[in-house]
Formats: sequence, C-alpha cells, structure tokens
Amino acid sequence: MLRLALFLFALCYLTTSSSARSFVTTKPRPIDSFLPKPKLENAGVCSYTVIIKTSCSSVSYTRDMISIVFGDVYGNEVYVKRLDDPHSRTFERCSSDTYKITGPCMHDVCYLYLLRQGYDGWKPENVKIYGSYIRSVTFYYNLFLPNSVWYGFNVCNGIANANDKSSHQPITASVAAM
Repeated sequence: MLRLALFLFALCYLTTSSSARSFVTTKPRPIDSFLPKPKLENAGVCSYTVIIKTSCSSVSYTRDMISIVFGDVYGNEVYVKRLDDPHSRTFERCSSDTYKITGPCMHDVCYLYLLRQGYDGWKPENVKIYGSYIRSVTFYYNLFLPNSVWYGFNVCNGIANANDKSSHQPITASVAAM
C-alpha cells in the first residue's frame, strides 16, 4: 500500500511539474523562405520574454543582424525583424540576452526560427520563451547558424505551417532589451 501511495505521489509530481514547461530536443532545420503571417483580428496583445543564450564556443560577439519568429498551432505569430543592436555588443560569447516582446496572444509556442545575416557568425545555445498565458518553452540550437537562412524548429505536427508562402502584411511587434 505504501509503494502504491509513493508511486501515485511520484506520478502526480512528474505530471504537474512537466506541464509547467516544455523542452524541444529535436534538431533545428532550415526553411527555404519566410513571409510573416497577417495579424489575426481577435488575437489581442500579449507580452513575451525571450531569453537567448549564446554558446561559449561562439565568436566573441557578433555584429550580424538577428531576426526571430515564433508562433502557435493556431496561426498566431510574433516576428521581430532585428533583435540585435550592433552598438551594444549583444550576443556575446557565454552571455544571455533578454527581450520583452509584445505581439498577438497565442497558445503554447510550437515553432521558432532565427535568421542571421552578416559575416561574423553566431552560435546560439538555446532560446527560451515564456509569457503570462503560455507554458515556457526552450529550443536548443548549439550550432553555428548559416548565413541568410531561417533556421529552427517546427513541432506543431504539421498543423501550422511556419513557411507560409502567401502574401501577407508583416505583424507589428515591439521589442525592448532588458
């Protein structure tokens, strides 16, 4: 009886603790092209915190332009054309950069892509996203991003297509470094 009680306690603990956050362990992949999705009328505006950790085996810092897009299975999407600030030496080796981004409210994030454009190179270790109404999620890169290629993850199981080729107006999202 005691074993059963301990087993049930452990099962409940693991179930509740794993629902609080999610880790994406698949390998990142390129997408051929990217066009931002239109802003959904009923989406509302929510705030997200994005923490990007640069690998200790990256270049000392990068002046490359870094873009990000992430979204959910229902078509809600946040796109920021330029995260970096070339004058503040963001994305230095072994550092974390935190951004507060506003965009359409979404359910749990299931895709994320980064774009690097420049000549310095850059190796992100991981990207963590959390907000008031979503479970936190961490996407693990730990590789040098190719130049001028959207590179990342889509774990939406084919329901949402992050590579939407129809013509849309860009989403307005604001970003503030923290």
